[in-house]
Amino acid sequence: MPARDFYHNAVKTAIIKDGWTITDDPYIIKYEETKLFADLAAEKTLAAERNGSKIIVEIKSFLGKSPINDFENALGQYILYRNLIKITEPQYQLYLAIKQTTYENFFQLKAIKIVVEQNQLLLIVVDVETEVILQWIN
Repeated sequence: MPARDFYHNAVKTAIIKDGWTITDDPYIIKYEETKLFADLAAEKTLAAERNGSKIIVEIKSFLGKSPINDFENALGQYILYRNLIKITEPQYQLYLAIKQTTYENFFQLKAIKIVVEQNQLLLIVVDVETEVILQWIN
């Protein structure tokens, strides 16, 4: 099992504060001979929805020497996970969780915004200091 990202606990707490129930930590994505580990799975039952919402969250800290390298790795992992989740658990939506400063300082670059849009990345922006979700970006 891979090591947890630096902000794992802060993101997990923020998701719980937002009304979600953590169902898996980590969430195992298994397809035939492949076994991958996403950071979290959570669900939220809404009064208007019998089945509620289900999400899988991959947390990325972006603490490497190069944010573009961190992004390349995160994007590849996100696409891999999303493709296998569509086959194995299509009721889940996959989100990439990042801290607020990463969103403001890196994800606002024009090239990154284009790649995020073209690949339809779903983002959760978290204030890791207060452990609060600031934005859900669909």
